[in-house]
Amino acid sequence: MQQIDVNKLADKSSFNGFHGLVLFWCAAIIVFDGYDLAVAGIALPSIMKEMGVSPTNAGFMVSSALFGMMFGNIIFGALADRIGRRLVVSICVILFSVFTAAAGFTHDPISFSAMRFLAGIGIGGVMPNVIAAMTEYSPLRLRSTLVTLMFSGYSVGGMLAALLGKGLIESYGWQGVFLAAGAPVLLVPFILKQLPESMAFLIKKGRTEEIKHILTRMAPSYKPAPGDVFVIPEKSKSASNGSFGSLFTDGRGFSTVMFWVTCFMCLFMVYALSSWLTKLMASAGYSLGSALTFVLVLNFGAMLGAGLGGWMADRFHIKYVLVGMYLVAAASITLLGYKMPTELLFLVVGITGASTIGTQIVTCAYASQFYPVAMRTTGVGMMLGVGRAGAITAPILIGVLVGMELPLEKNFLAIAIPAAIASLSILLVNHGQSDLVHNKAAHAQSS
Repeated sequence: MQQIDVNKLADKSSFNGFHGLVLFWCAAIIVFDGYDLAVAGIALPSIMKEMGVSPTNAGFMVSSALFGMMFGNIIFGALADRIGRRLVVSICVILFSVFTAAAGFTHDPISFSAMRFLAGIGIGGVMPNVIAAMTEYSPLRLRSTLVTLMFSGYSVGGMLAALLGKGLIESYGWQGVFLAAGAPVLLVPFILKQLPESMAFLIKKGRTEEIKHILTRMAPSYKPAPGDVFVIPEKSKSASNGSFGSLFTDGRGFSTVMFWVTCFMCLFMVYALSSWLTKLMASAGYSLGSALTFVLVLNFGAMLGAGLGGWMADRFHIKYVLVGMYLVAAASITLLGYKMPTELLFLVVGITGASTIGTQIVTCAYASQFYPVAMRTTGVGMMLGVGRAGAITAPILIGVLVGMELPLEKNFLAIAIPAAIASLSILLVNHGQSDLVHNKAAHAQSS
């Protein structure tokens, strides 16, 4: 009989087919998630024309999914620590697939908004769970890289919506892009079968045979023996109930609030840009072609930024990498307010995507490594839930500023200020209390 620290075994494992399978499913789910979130914006002009709604009402129709995401982040983040991550992920995929498709059958703003709200619950609920899954099963030395690589699927989904949207809308009307979003529900049986359950949850439920099966695939050097006892680190046990209150125990309270502030500011930037960038640039007299190009450049930059940020975070201090990325965001967004050649503008837009959407992805990777495994989805889910208020606030507040007809540079300065605030709030996180530091210290003692 031997006592097995499952976290330590995961940390020291080498990347293999098991890790690849987890990465595949988590990334695929995030691609579907990103498509479902982006699809409303792609189809919005056609929806407004057919339903005869004003721009103000159209804004509320789009934001209904964001309200749903806020609830989904909080509810399903905490629920997964109680009923299992795999089941919650499957429920969320069903929610966002079925109700996004259902929105394609609506004919009025109210029913459309209701379907988008319900879809948003699933979209928001899946995020903290796949982040936590990828974090739990990634080797320590590749953790930030794999989490950011997985979460880059969000940008792939946005690009997919932009690329497919035009053809589907021309052939089948705006309903086509929504009906296509129902396809992922067919993959739920495969997700239930192939996505591994959280080891902390399995230990709590006493499902030792499942743990042994996972460990032999994750770390082939492990040889199961009768009577093996599986444990999680002492630091995780105090948070094993995954409750909201546990986010404020063991010296985590101040850092938890700083993560909330950071996420609020970052999502404010992301949604302010996604809502108003094209409009602001067009009003400044740029000849930018289609909005599709902006969507692609912004999301392509986000993918590069997330990948580079994750790579740097695994080799340097992740907190200081994030401080640098937020400062780059403040600078690049400010630059958008000044006249420049169109080619240079697209370069700055790409850097802006890398340092806003990309930085949000690295921030999620940091939060997922800050909290112990047993409360990870609760911690990340609450951070995203509070941050979602920034996503809801941004389009409205920047819209008010646009209505005031301020100079272009002042509009972009209003979007850049949150980046500076985020750089300070993430700097104030107490890195010494993170689960990442505790794991590295435990490894140093055992080696």
